Amino acid sequence: MKNFVDELKWRGMLQDIMPGTEELLNSKRVIGYIGFDPTADSLGVGNLVQVMTLLHFQRCGHTPMILLGGATGMVGDPSGKSAERNLLNEDVLQKNLAGQKRQLEKFLAFEFVENPALIVNNFDWFKSFGFLDFIRDVGKHITVNYMMAKDSVKSRLENGMSFTEFSYQLVQGYDFYHLWKNNQVQLQMGGSDQWGNIVTGTELIRRKDGGEAFALTTPLIRKADGTKFGKTEGGNIWLDAQRTSPYKFYQFWLNTSDEDAKNYIRIFTIKTKEEIEALTAEHDVNPSLRVLQKALAQEVTIRVHSLQDYEAAVEASEILFGKATTETLKNIDEQMLLQVFDGVPQCNIPYNRLANGIAITELLHDCTQIFASRGEARKMIQGGGVSFNKQKITDAQLTVNHEWLLNNKYLMVQKGKKNYYLIKAD
Repeated sequence: MKNFVDELKWRGMLQDIMPGTEELLNSKRVIGYIGFDPTADSLGVGNLVQVMTLLHFQRCGHTPMILLGGATGMVGDPSGKSAERNLLNEDVLQKNLAGQKRQLEKFLAFEFVENPALIVNNFDWFKSFGFLDFIRDVGKHITVNYMMAKDSVKSRLENGMSFTEFSYQLVQGYDFYHLWKNNQVQLQMGGSDQWGNIVTGTELIRRKDGGEAFALTTPLIRKADGTKFGKTEGGNIWLDAQRTSPYKFYQFWLNTSDEDAKNYIRIFTIKTKEEIEALTAEHDVNPSLRVLQKALAQEVTIRVHSLQDYEAAVEASEILFGKATTETLKNIDEQMLLQVFDGVPQCNIPYNRLANGIAITELLHDCTQIFASRGEARKMIQGGGVSFNKQKITDAQLTVNHEWLLNNKYLMVQKGKKNYYLIKAD
């Protein structure tokens, strides 16, 4: 068994830890859990910090448990929220639970190991727990003063919060109590915004049964520029390929800053300290090669999606940022092509204009306005500054027809070194 706390420390993944936790973890195999509320049918990259915490926990010899919040997802956790979130109906909740479970199974070993991961759903013990029974058996052990002292409550009191959300920490606290009582769980982990809810569980265990349990949290991840991790101008980055394509997912990691990459590669990969130090040293010699970003993007994309998806994403990246050939472009399907050119200026022309053949200068000016005039287009072609489908064009008298189209629909135009356009023939 490896020292789990030491592992978190050098990876920059330890925020708060209750006294005695490290000693417990070093003395025996421990069952520790993290809860995931099913607010969507996919986890986002923001959830990966906790997923990786469970993965490191298992790799250090302990037993990770995933608590899917089938019951708490119906309530809504106020921690870190400025407003009450929408409640979910049972059909949506079950769909979300199933989607998240499939993703979590890609990270953790559930069989063929001595410490297989476990999954539980708190709906199983809350579905028959009546309200009066709950306030009698649970509520009487935690005072209102104790609950109001929590940051997750204090930050919302000025604008008001419902009793539903106010009671959330009691519900989460009971989860810990139930798992401690029935499943021998001794540790709850989570993000630093969960500290108040987690220690409510340890307090309930102490007050209700005189027992002892432990807590550990990870820091909330922010980018070096202070903005929120896991979001882009286009919205959240999801683990589901239908929500965020493998290409965009790969690009998210590839485009991280040098400072962020040095942080993320410790958190989101299972590379050893020595491997990361070697990669960092290599990166610092020539940052333009983006060694860290490529290693990070490779491991995370393969783990979340597949080796095939990673290789396709790398090949697609070569279209705009590398030395892709015309043959490379011809082998990429339409969906991937459109993902690559998302955000690139696009022009539409009637298909029959190309089918009948059209002068290149007319195409680049009259039809698409890529150039301000035919003369400007002609001059740049003669100077070697125009490419179609990664093939340099030198003949300003060229007639372009449908045979140039990719997928019989698209024509990629490169103007200079960095300006790309996608012409679509309808």
